[in-house]
Amino acid sequence: QVQLVESGGGLAQAGGSLRLSCAASGLTFSFYTMGWFRQAPGKERDFAAAVNRDGISTVYADSAKDRFTISRDNAKNTVYLQLDGLKPEDTAIYYCAAVRVGSNRYTPRRTEEYNIWGQGTQVTVSS
Repeated sequence: QVQLVESGGGLAQAGGSLRLSCAASGLTFSFYTMGWFRQAPGKERDFAAAVNRDGISTVYADSAKDRFTISRDNAKNTVYLQLDGLKPEDTAIYYCAAVRVGSNRYTPRRTEEYNIWGQGTQVTVSS
């Protein structure tokens, strides 16, 4: 059974940090591009960051650049999202997602490109 399980969310103050983790099981993790998305209340799910199969190539949404860092450990079947300089507008449910992409040079950014999703972890940032 393929499963993605997020953890590490919680309550943080503005300017603080959190580290999100997403543990994958039931798939050959190193074959998959991994992404993080977030969904604020009443809004659509938006792309935050993604990393290709070997962890060398990363892409970020403009809102995440310079504050978020995505990384992966293929030996642990886990992808991470380090959140620094948190702002109240970062409050959202954060989801990890996986997709198997034919080219390791292409890193998807759209929700519809990913076909495996976790249940999400809540991040709340207070001002």
